[in-house]
Amino acid sequence: HTLIDLYIAWFTLLIPLGQPLKAPPVPFYSNFEVCMSLQPLKMHCKSCALVTSSGHLLGSKQGDRIDETECVIRMNDAPTRGYGKDVGNKTSLRVIAHSSIQRILRNRNELLNMSRGAVFIFWGPSSYMRRDGKGLVYNNLQLMNQILPQLKAYMISRHKMLQFDDLFKRETGKDRKISNTWLSTGWFTMTIALELCDRINVYGMVPPDFCRDPNHLSVPYHYYEPLGPDECTMYISHERGRKGSHHRFITEKRVFENWARTFNIHFFQPDWKPEPLTVNHPEVKPVV
Repeated sequence: HTLIDLYIAWFTLLIPLGQPLKAPPVPFYSNFEVCMSLQPLKMHCKSCALVTSSGHLLGSKQGDRIDETECVIRMNDAPTRGYGKDVGNKTSLRVIAHSSIQRILRNRNELLNMSRGAVFIFWGPSSYMRRDGKGLVYNNLQLMNQILPQLKAYMISRHKMLQFDDLFKRETGKDRKISNTWLSTGWFTMTIALELCDRINVYGMVPPDFCRDPNHLSVPYHYYEPLGPDECTMYISHERGRKGSHHRFITEKRVFENWARTFNIHFFQPDWKPEPLTVNHPEVKPVV
């Protein structure tokens, strides 16, 4: 195994609703449904479609291709209704940030009730996940579990959140807290996908230098918000931001580009693949 294999095996630990915040001796996924015992999430896919929320998917007509994939992974509250021709209709796994949970609840008929058999993984800072009645996300997830008891809902433990931070630091050389960085849902989703999938086809993710091209295509940040902010404007403003916490979208994409040189990751809409490492790209280091 490479070092990154070990990272992935260690860093995707999830803990069940109602369990004490204590990491078990071995890494595994565990379920909200089983409150008194730790049981693993038995999910493995030979091929996965990781569908981003990018405006690059608009007009792509990739829906059928996406739905033909064994497992389809989506993020946050990105809808399929009305966009099926471009993003598909199938959902096997949805990774959801703490900041999206209210939108998930508001749209539960579409995003929860219609996603039969789908797995939902929630992540957030420990203050939102605390179990003493003050954890906003945790309380909402308890309510969600009561309303939809068959829902396959999971959350990432505080211990493993810290290890995701460590992975970011090891791959980028940047301390997340010192650099005022919030890891994106894309970061969690890609890492979890590497654990679950033999092959990952990513739809709608641009290469890290895409926005540096003055003639780059302008698309909305979210395909379902056509009048929302421009994608590259969002990426650049976050990457350059120093006051307050920001996502480092471009930095993360450089890591994903690097991982794709080692793992079975492929990018579509736009279609691209990492260039081979050469002396002209000293800033990019291979995964060890």
